[in-house]
Amino acid sequence: MPRNEDALEVENLSIRFRGAPVSTVEDVSFALHPGRTLCLVGESGCGKSVTALALMGLLPPRSATIAADALSFGGLDLLAIGPRRMSDLRGARLSMIFQEPMTSLNPAFTVGDQIAETVRRHQGADKRAARARAREMLDRVGIPMAEKRLDDYPHQLSGGMRQRVMIAIALANDPDVLIADEPTTALDTTIQAQILELIRELQGASGTSVLLITHDLGVVAEVADEVAVMYAGRIVEAGPADAIFEDPQHPYTIGLISSIPRLTGPRERLTTIPGMVPTVEAMPPGCRFRTRCPFAAADCATAPPLAEIAPGHRVACHYAPLETRLGATA
Repeated sequence: MPRNEDALEVENLSIRFRGAPVSTVEDVSFALHPGRTLCLVGESGCGKSVTALALMGLLPPRSATIAADALSFGGLDLLAIGPRRMSDLRGARLSMIFQEPMTSLNPAFTVGDQIAETVRRHQGADKRAARARAREMLDRVGIPMAEKRLDDYPHQLSGGMRQRVMIAIALANDPDVLIADEPTTALDTTIQAQILELIRELQGASGTSVLLITHDLGVVAEVADEVAVMYAGRIVEAGPADAIFEDPQHPYTIGLISSIPRLTGPRERLTTIPGMVPTVEAMPPGCRFRTRCPFAAADCATAPPLAEIAPGHRVACHYAPLETRLGATA
């Protein structure tokens, strides 16, 4: 299928684990367009990684029930294609960089073997060609002395180099869509910048669409074309990155952006959002943010729809846009 027809479309995705009183992820909708970067952002525990695992077909079917009006990739229904076809897609046209490279990489195999394995699995390459592709990918992700590093084990590499190996594995088959789950977690600031620049360069060279999952709004501001803000398993605001940062409308989004440290201007205490993301067992009815929201009112006991307030800008709040909310509290 031509790349310009490839897109990841998610419509009303819900995920519920066995024994849970409510869905961990509920009615999540977004679209990832060709060659674009969509950032899925929110605090830890909001359901971002669970959503990614569902897209990759990596949630255990015996413990997780997945339902959606649409969950499609390149015109394929990911809920209907079956495990064998999903296995063919995963690592080839649809790839993922996981949070922790030390637990995602196999300590018993060299990094060269682990890159070559995905090439042989999806391209049918022989051992020599797969090793050559592995060396090429280490070069592409900026690992020096690639030929020597092919025979290193994960524990012999630094954290930044292990993350680069994960990127090399994910991109070895030139996927149409790359899901990056917190790819810069636990890396120092310099290495974070290098990893983000690397993803941008590889995306520009191949036209890959990127779904970047993060809680770091500084990262989002650098790389995102579109942003979807997630709270307690629901999308509360979504739209173009410029609109989200310049005109945030959901109280949760406003709180997240207000908590970003400023390098210029007078020193002020950082804004914080009181409380914690509720657990599945203690999920409030209605708007799930209402127990932490300074604007909460009686209407918030009913869940608001994710409604469009400007072209492409959607917000799940009874009192959006902002002028309406401020007028109600005046």
